[in-house]
Amino acid sequence: MNKTMILVVEDDRSIQNLMTTTLKAHDYRYLTAMNGETAILEASSHNPDIILLDLGLPDMDGIDIIRKIRTWSDVPIIIISARSEDTDKIEALDAGADDYLTKPFSVEELLARLRVTERRLAAMQGNQMTGSVYLNGGLRLDFLAGCAYLDEEELHLTPIEYRLLCLMAKNTGKVLTHTYITQKIWGHSWENDVASLRVFMATLRRKLDKNRDGVQYIQTHIGVGYRMVKVE
Repeated sequence: MNKTMILVVEDDRSIQNLMTTTLKAHDYRYLTAMNGETAILEASSHNPDIILLDLGLPDMDGIDIIRKIRTWSDVPIIIISARSEDTDKIEALDAGADDYLTKPFSVEELLARLRVTERRLAAMQGNQMTGSVYLNGGLRLDFLAGCAYLDEEELHLTPIEYRLLCLMAKNTGKVLTHTYITQKIWGHSWENDVASLRVFMATLRRKLDKNRDGVQYIQTHIGVGYRMVKVE
């Protein structure tokens, strides 16, 4: 039975009922909150494994909730919101959200996002990253040696490509925004950094996807950023 605890923060009763019914049917435990104040209280007192957060709450904006929770917790936060503009997604992700699902959403997509997040949690607990070695499908990173392998063949990467790959690997399943990546790689985020990022990411993806029969390790979220996918 799935023991994952989900905090559902949603003020629309019908949507909240849909989500909790779905979670119960798939053996998730859950808590609910209908406003920001209750959400912060529940998050701090019950330490949920994942938070599903609506941005448009009656007492405070969801972005502020993310920032408050991030002062003490790295709990995965999946935004579920009617706000569909890229700027809203980017603001939420830069504030510390892990994923973004736009209303209306399907139950199947919600469950898929939860599975991705659970795999990332498992990776953080050491199931995917053992000591200095990262494993994902046919991809292997040896952090101590500074080498990357695909199907046991060494990948010939530039220093920036390798740093990008390591950053993506350590955040498997999480959407990383252009701003976050460029700040981590170059120490700042200027317009030409984002242009450079697209070039480096394109060459890195070609090396990763070569002869992989359609297997894709790095997923592009247009206008937002990139995500390292867990390959089964």
